[in-house]
Amino acid sequence: MTKPVFTGSGVAIVTPFTDDGIDFSKLGELIDFQIREGTDSIVICGTTGEASTMPDAEHKATIKYAVEKVNKRVPVIAGAGSNDTRHAIALSRYAEEVGADAILSVTPYYNKTSQKGLYEHFKAIANSIKIPVILYNVPSRTNLNINVETVKSLSQIENIVAIKECNINQVGDIINLCGEDFTVYSGNDDLILPLLAMGGKGVISVMANIIPKDTHDLVAKFLEGDLEGSKKLQLKTLDLIKALFIDVSPIPVKAAMNLMGMNVGKCRMPLVELNEKNLDALKLAMKTYGLSI
Repeated sequence: MTKPVFTGSGVAIVTPFTDDGIDFSKLGELIDFQIREGTDSIVICGTTGEASTMPDAEHKATIKYAVEKVNKRVPVIAGAGSNDTRHAIALSRYAEEVGADAILSVTPYYNKTSQKGLYEHFKAIANSIKIPVILYNVPSRTNLNINVETVKSLSQIENIVAIKECNINQVGDIINLCGEDFTVYSGNDDLILPLLAMGGKGVISVMANIIPKDTHDLVAKFLEGDLEGSKKLQLKTLDLIKALFIDVSPIPVKAAMNLMGMNVGKCRMPLVELNEKNLDALKLAMKTYGLSI
C-alpha cells in the first residue's frame, strides 16, 4: 500500500501580509505554532493562503520559505494550481525544485474545461514533476467538479496520489473506485468525521489555524478507534466552523487569529473586513468554544 503524503490534519495556513508584502517572520511563528500543536502537514499558498493575490515571485518565495522553515519536521504541500496549465506546470516544477513534499493542484477556474480537459490538465502537471500531486476539487469556488470517473482515471497516473475533496456526495464512490492506494482528504471542516467513516485519511483544514490540536485530535482519535472522542470534537467544532465561514474565507479566520493576538494582518483586496454583525457572531462562537480573545 502506498504511504499517504500525510495522515491527520493539514493546515491550510494563512499568509500574513504587510502593506509591502509578506511578513515572513510572522509566517515562521505560525508554522512553529502549528507543528508544536500537533499539525501533521503545512499546506502553503492554498485558498486560505490567498495565493490568488500573489504575483509569482511572492508565491515562489513563500513556498521556499515554508519548506526551509519546516525543515522536514512535517510534510509541506505547496499550492501550485492555475487555470493556465503552463503556469501550473511552472509553479509545480518550482515547488519540487525547492523541496516541497507534494503539490496541491486545483481544478481550472473561470475558463474551466471539460472532463477530458481536466484529465489532460492534471496529467500534464503530474508528468512534469516526480513529487506527489494532490488534486483539489472545490466546485463552490471553481464551478467545476472533477467527476468520479475522471478521478479514477487520474488515480492511475503514478504520482497523482490523493484528492482534497469538497464534494462529500462523491467521496464514497471515489474510495470504492480508486482503492486504498489513493488518499481522500476532507476539504470541509464540518464533514471530517463522515469522510473518515468512509475511509478518508484526514483533512486540509481552515479551522486548524486557530484550533490545531483539536483538529489533529479529531482525526487521530478516529484512526485510533476512539469514535466517541472524535464525534465529540466534531460536534463541538460545528458552531465555530459556521462562524469561520460566515463570510468569504479566509476573512473570518484571519479576524479570529487577530482577535487571539496572532497579528496576521488583513486579507488582500478584493476581500474586506467583517462587518460588525458578523464580527460579533465570530466573537461569540470563539468565546463559546473556549478561545481567549
